[in-house]
Amino acid sequence: MNTVKPESIALFCLTPGGVLLAKRLAAMLPVTCFTSEKLLEEGFLPFENGFANAARDAFANYSALIFIGATGIAVRVLAPLVNDKFCDPAVVVIDERAQHVISLLSGHAGGANTLARYLAGMLGADPVITTATDVNDMAALDTLAFQLNARMTDFRSVVKIVNQMLVSNKRVGLWWDDELAQDVSHCDRRGFITVTDLNQLPELDALICITLRTDLPELPLPHWKLVPQRVVAGIGCRRDTPFPLLAELLSRQLEAQRLDPLALKAIGSITLKKDEQGLIQLASCCRVPFETFTADALREHEHRFPASSFVRKTVGTGSVSGPAAWLLSHGQLLGETLREQGVTITLGVSH
Repeated sequence: MNTVKPESIALFCLTPGGVLLAKRLAAMLPVTCFTSEKLLEEGFLPFENGFANAARDAFANYSALIFIGATGIAVRVLAPLVNDKFCDPAVVVIDERAQHVISLLSGHAGGANTLARYLAGMLGADPVITTATDVNDMAALDTLAFQLNARMTDFRSVVKIVNQMLVSNKRVGLWWDDELAQDVSHCDRRGFITVTDLNQLPELDALICITLRTDLPELPLPHWKLVPQRVVAGIGCRRDTPFPLLAELLSRQLEAQRLDPLALKAIGSITLKKDEQGLIQLASCCRVPFETFTADALREHEHRFPASSFVRKTVGTGSVSGPAAWLLSHGQLLGETLREQGVTITLGVSH
C-alpha cells in the first residue's frame, strides 16, 4: 500500500515549458525535479542513463511521480512496470500549460486522485479523475481503509465487490465502534449508509463494520470487518526466546482483550532487543514495525509498573513491556500485563 508523501515526489519535465512549470511547483511543495542535460538548471537533477531509466528508477523509489508533458510518454515508459494498484506509486500527468492535472495511476491506494486535486488547486487547473466511485461522487472502500490505516481479510476482493456495489446504487451500510467515532468522522463516507445499531439494521445489500473487535453479532446480510490498526504491544523477553512462543502469547493476550489481530499497529521493546530474532520475526509475521526504545527512555516510565531488580541490572531499566507500550500508546494501556515463561506483554491503544 502506498501513501503519498510530499517529500518523496519525483517530477519529470522534457521541455523548456515543462521546466518553467516545474520551477513553479518546486516553489510550492517539496519535489525532486529531473530533466535532460540540455535543460538543466539549478535545483534540477539530470536523467541518469536517459529519461526512461530515470523514470523507472523513480517508480521503484518514490511514493509519487509527476510528469509534465504528454500522457502517452508516461504510459509508454511506465507500462512494463505497472504491477498492483495497492503497491504502485501515484502517477500524475500535467500538460505544460497547466490546464489539466490527470490522475493516471493508483488513484485511490497510491493517492494519485488526492495529489491531482491538490496540484490542480495550486495551479488553477482542472483535475482529471476517472475512477468510477469518484466520478459518481462516492467514496471508495480502499480510500476509507487508507484514511483509517485499516486492514481487512481478503481486502482486494472485498474492495472490488463493495466499490462495484456503490457505483451500482446498491445500499452499503457503514457501522463503527463508538471509540472510533472521531477517527471515522474525518473520513470520506459518501455513498455509504450510516448504521448506528447492529440490532436494528435499515434495508441494506451489504455492511462494512469498522471495529477492533474479534467478533460481531450474527448479521443477516453480507458483511465485512474493516479493522483500524490501533493496538500496540510492548514486549520484554529473555534472549533467544523462540518465535512460536512469542506468537502464541501475543495471540492469547489479544484474544483476552477480544481484539482482532489485524488491529495490531506496532511491537515495541528495548534497544538491546533490536536484533532479537523472535521479535523481528513476530513483527514481520504481523506486518507491523518493530520499534525499540533506549533504557533511559523506558526508565522514565518504569515507576508506573512493577519493576524487577534483576531486569534493571540486566538491561538498565526495571520494566520493559509496560513502558514500551506506554510510549507507543501515549499512555493508553489495555488490560493487565501477561507474564509467562520469561515473556511480558503489555497492550495499548493508539489513536
